[in-house]
Amino acid sequence: MNASIHDILRNDSKRLEATLDLDSGSARIEVQCLLQAALKVDLAYLLTHAEQLLNDEQLSHYTALFERRLTGEPIAYLLASREFYGLIFKVSPATLIPRPETELLVELAVQRIPQPLSRSSRDKERPGEVMECERNEDVFRVLDLGTGSGAIALSIAHARPDTEVVAVDASEDALRVARENARLLNIVNVLLLHSDWFSALHCKRFDLIVSNPPYVAANDAHLSQGDLRFEPRSALASGADGLDDIRHICAQAKAHLNPGRWLMLEHGYNQAAQVRTLMQQAGYSDVFSAKDLSGIERVSGGSFLP
Repeated sequence: MNASIHDILRNDSKRLEATLDLDSGSARIEVQCLLQAALKVDLAYLLTHAEQLLNDEQLSHYTALFERRLTGEPIAYLLASREFYGLIFKVSPATLIPRPETELLVELAVQRIPQPLSRSSRDKERPGEVMECERNEDVFRVLDLGTGSGAIALSIAHARPDTEVVAVDASEDALRVARENARLLNIVNVLLLHSDWFSALHCKRFDLIVSNPPYVAANDAHLSQGDLRFEPRSALASGADGLDDIRHICAQAKAHLNPGRWLMLEHGYNQAAQVRTLMQQAGYSDVFSAKDLSGIERVSGGSFLP
């Protein structure tokens, strides 16, 4: 006999809570999300049709998703989407899952972008032309390094549509996801490029460079726990202390920043002091760290004057 929506919510929430050590509220929300995906309905439907029995096809679809979740596979990958900065992004195992703490980097970036910019200036150049080396002073340009799903770049571009955003990634698979997100969100002021950090940017300069680079130590035990087990290792780990990519970015970003403009990086919960030191040693000024909603120094940045 097939189970009802009510029975699945009650029983599977308890199973998920016990197996993955979730709180009861989170477990119930996850089961609701899986049911919505299997039944192709919204939450209101679930709440108003609690006694409805799932048919064989629906139950099979739901059970497959639920069993995968029990093994620890991230629900964002199961649903192929994640909300970030008020937008819904497609995600896949080729990309990191956008996390709430990364919204701080977007917020700090948006604060540094003038608004509104001259629309006539924006119309003179489109993102597909930004590889030219001449500078249009009326266009504010942002670079996102290691864009993954495009969550950071597209969120900035959506919040500041007069800005030109270039987003790069070394993974073609990740770029395909980012391009699909740009299409689904109808965001046109972003150029997505295949590039190993700065390698494809040549002499191009920007007013703001942002990145959520790999920053986990290669031997960190967390890489074999939780969601991190399923996410791309190349987007997580960076050398013995986790700072190899941050060192590289700090050193190379100076050649791609307009005078007095900003580099801002997300980093680990205990790396702020080290990142500030790296930036100061690389010649950045006005170096700072900003705290996320949990009070953790999550983003550090600085400006560069040649």
